[in-house]
Amino acid sequence: MSTPDAVTTTPGVSGRPPGAATLTWIHLKYQFLETVRVPIAVLGNLLFPALAMFFFVVPQPTVAGDPVAATMAVASLGLFAICSASLFTYGLGVAEDRALPFDPFLRSLPAGPAPRMIARILNGGIFSLFGLVPLILIGWLFTAASVTWSQLLAGVGTVLLVSVPFVLLGIAIGYSLSAKAALPVVQVILFPLAFLGGLFVPPFLFPDWLNTISEATPTRAGRDLMIQALTGEPAYGLAWVVLLGWTVVFAALAVWAYRRDEGRRFR
Repeated sequence: MSTPDAVTTTPGVSGRPPGAATLTWIHLKYQFLETVRVPIAVLGNLLFPALAMFFFVVPQPTVAGDPVAATMAVASLGLFAICSASLFTYGLGVAEDRALPFDPFLRSLPAGPAPRMIARILNGGIFSLFGLVPLILIGWLFTAASVTWSQLLAGVGTVLLVSVPFVLLGIAIGYSLSAKAALPVVQVILFPLAFLGGLFVPPFLFPDWLNTISEATPTRAGRDLMIQALTGEPAYGLAWVVLLGWTVVFAALAVWAYRRDEGRRFR
């Protein structure tokens, strides 16, 4: 014979809904599974930075043979992998999700948008780390790049922080545009940001006016902070301020885009 206690221990049955952490974990789990079920989407974000490293950095002895220069190249292309994964996965992924019949049902549930949004940011951090794996292997096997364990841990933490504004930007694009429109917009945003941030050309080659513009971009701030964590080379003074400022701006854009889309579809 069952007892009341047996019923009350089951989450949800007793009237107690799952907590925010549980809901976030559920969303994170299924968003991760949805992403890896399309392997080409994951591989595409991994291959381009790795190929760029292999063909443009490894053959240059002056860069590949210098521990600091090689590590800086890994950090720069690693940030490009983060930007690419965040903007394409979330700019396109969110736009495609909005076209599915299941999306309005999810957004009508009483849990609210926070668990799903937080799960997207965490999922972006996970795939940002995945994007660094081939770069690290190439740097380790074919160049003189080297870091200590403490620098590696600092680099991982910096990667997770740096990925946040780009995930938020991707979410803002995804909730603002259709899938067809999101693709060209992501491309138009990604490559200028990468160039201005010094991910393709070292910033010391920039003229003064371009360097000033570069230091105002989230890609330059993220690049310099990653290099600081991995090599000890100091970032420019306002790097954290710039990165946090863009994070706030992109977070506001993501919230605005979400509410605007919700107002259009559920009015």
